[in-house]
Amino acid sequence: MADPSPDASPDASADARADARADAGLAFADHDHAHCAGDTLARAEAVAAARGARLTPVRRRVLEILLEAHRAMGAYEVLDRLAAEGFGHQPPVAYRALEFLVENGLAHRVRRLNAFAACMSPGQEHSPVFLICRSCDAVAEAPTEPVRAALAAAAADLGFTVERATVEALGLCAVCRQSAAA
Repeated sequence: MADPSPDASPDASADARADARADAGLAFADHDHAHCAGDTLARAEAVAAARGARLTPVRRRVLEILLEAHRAMGAYEVLDRLAAEGFGHQPPVAYRALEFLVENGLAHRVRRLNAFAACMSPGQEHSPVFLICRSCDAVAEAPTEPVRAALAAAAADLGFTVERATVEALGLCAVCRQSAAA
């Protein structure tokens, strides 16, 4: 998540951090998903427009597909959905759209799953911290500040400067943990 602007009040910064913490667990919590996806899509469209990037119908649909569920999806799963909707069935159709979304900060590549997830904070500079449920593949983007600070401190102790990092933590979401216990 980006640092607040210099003119932002400390209260505004605290509010932004609280909002990020509240949004982080949405993949694992009951929420108004239509509202969540709609807000994220609107922010993504604004980010693309501000960057002069074109959110073509295929790119927009790929982002909508990724936003339909808080989980990572493989390129071929996205391609199957696109083909079923008449957008074409050649792999470059999906890969180009996914590449565009990642390059513009509208989606992330989740390497552990060799899949992609919609960015829940489009337009904000951040190094994603992913919490991945090993049972249902739900993916939540967790607040990054505490993890980045700990990583930077550990790296500094070794004389290393972190330029880019993606953290992926594998575990069980509350629903899958309860199902496994039952």
